Amino acid sequence: MKDERTDILALVPDALEAELVAFFRKRGQPAYRAGQVRRWVFEGDALSFQTMTDLPQAEREALAERYLLAEPLAERVSRSSDGTAKHLWRLADGELIESVLIPAPDRLTLCISSQAGCAMACTFCATGWSGFGRNLTAGEIVGQYRASRRWALEQGYGAISNVVYMGMGEPLSNREAVMDSLTLLNQGYRLGARKITVSTVGVVPGILALAERPEQFRLAVSLHAPETELRKELVPLERRWPLPELMDALRRFDAAGGKRITFEYTMIHGVNDQPRLAPALAELAAGLRAFVNLIPFNPIPWQPDWKPSPAEVIERFRRVLEDRGVSAAVREPRGRDIDAACGQLRAKALVEPGGRRERARAGSG
Repeated sequence: MKDERTDILALVPDALEAELVAFFRKRGQPAYRAGQVRRWVFEGDALSFQTMTDLPQAEREALAERYLLAEPLAERVSRSSDGTAKHLWRLADGELIESVLIPAPDRLTLCISSQAGCAMACTFCATGWSGFGRNLTAGEIVGQYRASRRWALEQGYGAISNVVYMGMGEPLSNREAVMDSLTLLNQGYRLGARKITVSTVGVVPGILALAERPEQFRLAVSLHAPETELRKELVPLERRWPLPELMDALRRFDAAGGKRITFEYTMIHGVNDQPRLAPALAELAAGLRAFVNLIPFNPIPWQPDWKPSPAEVIERFRRVLEDRGVSAAVREPRGRDIDAACGQLRAKALVEPGGRRERARAGSG
């Protein structure tokens, strides 16, 4: 049965304040009660209304009747030898999503999901194989942040400094919830806009909407090919918004000022690492002053013939870009020993005994 209570974690700060002031006014309580609750939500990472100990017991009980305050539950936690930590979270309706904590000497990055599964069907990605479940709510998106922040502090990882929407799903296909979650992270949880990156495979209306926002959120574009025909083979969304249209949207995003663009380019040997493609990629990136991440392909079982490009091939690709004035780096693979690549842990869980795909097979049999 669906919970009809309002999810308090999904309310952006202004809406939360207005909602709580009205709630307490009706109950004959002073307006400052709203500020108490707000502090517990954004600063105290309260797990329930009962933990809000500076509120009277009757008010805590009334809040619990009217509002939902719940984070995803950790189904599985895996820690890599390199320090990467991956959470498989179970949502209230049983859907599974993933987030990953990636430590580095100068930062701790959280990679979060915006959808349960993904409908984009990119041919190199594990998430799409496991199917699309549904969009996440803003509360479920920031719930990953809250739960991961608490876990990181408890485990000695320190404070989360950066958030990237590079987990499961296409963020800009879940635009309303993602936009609210950006406001929540920035205004509610006080994470700087330049510390938040939204990834997309090229949802043009979403890019244009993000360009209109005043905050300087970063944008990462999963490009993977600098030519339309090749990109169609890797990223099916290319058929809907081809490269020329995507580049027009990115120029508008860039013109908004201060909003850095990164191109993500997965290097698949013999597929998109031919020498002729490097200058074409450099031309696209240079026009936007975009940074390029070259990412060695992470092998997946359903593409057995695909291999990551050899290190020397990736390095030649990188040198071509830099010789043409484009800043580029090779992203170091992290957490391979724990299936930390997007979608892998969920995919495994769905085919294990009792998983959704196993249940579907049993039903059809």
